[in-house]
Amino acid sequence: MKKPSLNLINSPKDLKKLCISDLKTISKDLRQFIIDVVATKEGHLGASLGVVELTIALHYVFDTPNDLLIWDVGHQAYGHKILTGRRDIFHTNRQLNGISGFPKRSESEYDAFGVGHSSTSISAALGMAIASKLKGENKHHIAVIGDASIASGMAFEGLNHAGVTKANLLVILNDNAIGIDPSVGALKQYLTNVKKGTQKQDNIFEALNFNYSGPIDGHDLPLLISELNRLKSVEGPKLLHVITTKGKGLKQAEENQVKYHAPGKFDSKTGDLLPQKTNGNEPPKFQDVFGRTIVELAKKNDKIVGITPAMPTGSSLKYMMDVFPDRAFDVGIAEQHAVTLSAGMATQGFMVFCNIYSTFLQRAYDQVIHDVALQKLPVIFCLDRAGLVGNDGATHHGVFDLAYLRCIPNLIIFAPRNEIELRNILYTAQLGLNKPIAIRYPRGRGQITDWQQPFKETPIGKGVKLKSGSDIAVLSLGSIAQNVTKAIDKIKNNEKVSHYDLRFLAPLDENLLHDIFLKYQTIITIEDSTVIGGFGSAISEFCTKHKYKNTIKTLGVPNQFIEHGTTEELHHICKIDSKNIKTLLDTLI
Repeated sequence: MKKPSLNLINSPKDLKKLCISDLKTISKDLRQFIIDVVATKEGHLGASLGVVELTIALHYVFDTPNDLLIWDVGHQAYGHKILTGRRDIFHTNRQLNGISGFPKRSESEYDAFGVGHSSTSISAALGMAIASKLKGENKHHIAVIGDASIASGMAFEGLNHAGVTKANLLVILNDNAIGIDPSVGALKQYLTNVKKGTQKQDNIFEALNFNYSGPIDGHDLPLLISELNRLKSVEGPKLLHVITTKGKGLKQAEENQVKYHAPGKFDSKTGDLLPQKTNGNEPPKFQDVFGRTIVELAKKNDKIVGITPAMPTGSSLKYMMDVFPDRAFDVGIAEQHAVTLSAGMATQGFMVFCNIYSTFLQRAYDQVIHDVALQKLPVIFCLDRAGLVGNDGATHHGVFDLAYLRCIPNLIIFAPRNEIELRNILYTAQLGLNKPIAIRYPRGRGQITDWQQPFKETPIGKGVKLKSGSDIAVLSLGSIAQNVTKAIDKIKNNEKVSHYDLRFLAPLDENLLHDIFLKYQTIITIEDSTVIGGFGSAISEFCTKHKYKNTIKTLGVPNQFIEHGTTEELHHICKIDSKNIKTLLDTLI
C-alpha cells in the first residue's frame, strides 16, 4: 500500500480512501505545501495554516461538491483549493491568468460561492439550504466563518433568519481571536469567556435557536471528524465552535499573526521574512502618510477622531490608536456602523476621519447617502486602496467609488496626485467644512520622499495645470497622473501636450474646464476607476451641457470585472499605463 501523501490527493474522493491516522500525514504535508508556495509567491498565509485540519475533516466527512461548503472571506481557503484539484496550479495563485486568491464559482465546482468581502457565508449558505428544501434535495450546507466576521451585522442578520427556519445549515465558527488585526468588541469578549468556561449568561447561539456544540480543538483531526459526523444527523440550524491558532505550524506566524496574515516573501524553512530590497530612502506608502499626518493634526486639534472597520494596521490608523487610544476606534467588520457612528459624532462637533477601503465602502452606501450626505454632516471619508489594487483581484479593486459617489449631492470628492496633496487635503478638511468629503488614494508607495512639508490649505474645487502645451489637453484625477507624466516625457513633440490635474471630481473646476474646452479641440481624460459614470463621464457631461463640440477620449477601467495580477499588469491591460498613454498621444499629435 502506498504511503499517504498529498501528491496522491487530487480530489476529496482520494481523501476518503484513507484512514484517520493517515490524515495526520496529509495535514502535515498540506501545511508545508502552503508554506512553501506562499514563501515564494506571496499571498495570505496565517488564516489557511490555521484551518488545515478543519479543511481536511470537512472534505473527509461531507460529500463535496454535492454538499455545499462556503468559506467566509476566503483568506482561509488555500487548503481547500489544494485538496480540490488545484494543487498543481496553486503556484499561480493571485498571479495574472492564474487561480484566484479567493473561492470563485467559475474556477471550480467545489467553490460553492464567490467570496472576498466578509460575513456573507451564513446568508449564502442559508439561501442554498432553503433552496435545497424547496427542491426536495437532501444536501448539507456548511458555512465556515471567523470570530471577527461573525460580529458583522450581516452575519447576525443571517443567524437571526436561520434560527426560525428548519434549514439544514451548519455554521462552523472558526475562533482564533483575530481577523487581519485582533478581533474587537463585546462578542469577542463573550467568546473568550466561553473558551475559559467563565461565561455565566445563556449561550447566545442557542438563544437564536441554533443547536450549539463546542468549543472543541480545531487541530484535533479525530475529534473534528467525530463531531462533524455526529452533526450530519442533527436536523435544523446548528453551530460548531472550534478553537484554532492562526498561523499554526509556523512559529513566526503563530507569534506575529498580524504580520504573517499576508507576509510577503519569507524563508520557508526558518519562517523569517526576506529583507526588502530598498534604496534606503523610499517614498512612503499613502496609508502611512494618512496615518502619520492624522496624528500630527490630532496633537493640535482635540476634536479629531479616527474610525476604521477592522483595518487599523492596513489603513495605518494604528498610529493614532497608539498615541490617542481614546480618540481612535476599531469598530470591527462593520462598515455600515462605522459610517453612521461617524455621522453621530459629527453632529456633536467632532472632526471624524472615517477610514475605509474603497471596495468596502460599497457595503455602507445607504449610510453615506442617508446618514451623512443628506444631513450635510462633515464626515471625512478616507478611501484607502482606491483604484486597481493588484493581486487580490475583482473583489478588492476600488474602481467604483468615483462613479457611485459622484451622484450623491452634498459630497466633495478629492483624489490626491501625491503624498503632499494628501497631506494638505487632510489638513484642509479638519479646518472645518460645511459638508462631507471623500478622499480616495491608492494602495502602496507614492513618489516623494520629502513629503512632510508645512501644511497648505487646499482650495476646494480647484484644479491645477501641471504642464503647458499647444494642441492636446490630458486631464487626470489622482495618482494616475504619474503615468501621464511619464508618457508625456517620452513623446517627441511633448510641447503639444498640456496636462491638468483636476483634483476634485465634485465640485468640478468649471472655470478651468471652460478654459480647456475653448483652447483645445482634443481632450483626453484618464482615471484609475471605471469609465462608466466616473471622471471621464463627468467631463463629457460638462461638454454636452455647455454645447462644446470637442473630441473627448476617456481612458479608465473598462466596464468589466478586472481579475488579479500586479497593479502594473492591470494598468497595462486597461491601457492606463504610461506605455499605452504614450502610444495614444503619438497617434494624435
